[in-house]
Amino acid sequence: MDVDDLRQRLEHERHSLPLSDNLLHSLVIDYQRVDAALEWQQQSEQHHLVCFTDPLYPPLLKQLPDPPSVLFIKGCVEALLLPSLAIVGSRNASPGGLQVAYQLAREMCALGFSICSGMAMGIDGAAHKACVDHGGRTLAVLGTGIDIIYPRRHKQLYEDIQHQGCIISEFWPDIGPFAGNFPKRNRIISGLSLGTLVVEACRKSGSLITARLAMEQGREVFAVPGSILGGFHQGCHDLLRDGAKLVESAADIVEELVSLTAFHLEEVNTRHHIQQGEICDLPFSSLLASVGYETTTIDAVVEHSGKTIDLVLEQMLELELQGWVVAVPGGYVRVKRS
Repeated sequence: MDVDDLRQRLEHERHSLPLSDNLLHSLVIDYQRVDAALEWQQQSEQHHLVCFTDPLYPPLLKQLPDPPSVLFIKGCVEALLLPSLAIVGSRNASPGGLQVAYQLAREMCALGFSICSGMAMGIDGAAHKACVDHGGRTLAVLGTGIDIIYPRRHKQLYEDIQHQGCIISEFWPDIGPFAGNFPKRNRIISGLSLGTLVVEACRKSGSLITARLAMEQGREVFAVPGSILGGFHQGCHDLLRDGAKLVESAADIVEELVSLTAFHLEEVNTRHHIQQGEICDLPFSSLLASVGYETTTIDAVVEHSGKTIDLVLEQMLELELQGWVVAVPGGYVRVKRS
């Protein structure tokens, strides 16, 4: 995108922006800021500006009542295409909570999901690190500008994430860590994701804001139960009382996400940058033979294929990404003949 293209959008397509009529009428184009943003983009091949009308703009994020009009991104922008799960929790997490976050993030990555979080200390950091350690994709949504590393001790994690995922911010690159911006960024974490998993949280944890936003956005909410001693899990237990799904393994999460995953994949597959040549001829033939052209339950697929549930979930997600099957309420439907 060059300066003329961006200016043309602002001048002639401003009604495509997610703003009220009053704001649109009062909108004044600041060409210096436009030029500065494009200059930032041109500083590195890893710098990206993704506007609301860009094919790479995440379709789930467009459903928000107040989606960001522009995302500043560092790293592998293609990571936005994968179905994502948000994992959040306490900054002062217990060793057990960190272990659970790491394990569940690793399991979800193995199933083809990206992991979205806020790069904070504690649960966020453990979830990101699991993806980095095991070659998974991860999205870090900052409450600061894209060039500001916060907390500073996550400098290495900030660099590592860009090799296997991306750093995301709606704020100007040099904006510092202002307290009011962190709750605002939480709507992007939940908005990018099919569901939000809270691993460990007390009743006043900021991660509960992300869970509440996920509920308001019509996304799934998951929580890991824990000990009643110490108060580390009170927030999770409150979520479970309010209807959140109890999670002990990745399978508990995946089985609740079939409909939203199908929507995400359908939207992504309509984008012009998805090439048919990327689809292989006949993947996982024995598993594919277990799925009919009418709804087939996951239990039936497991029984017919003779594979373990974890392997079936992993390979079914790959078949969805390649356009062979679609996840529907109650199971899967085959949509393409071999």
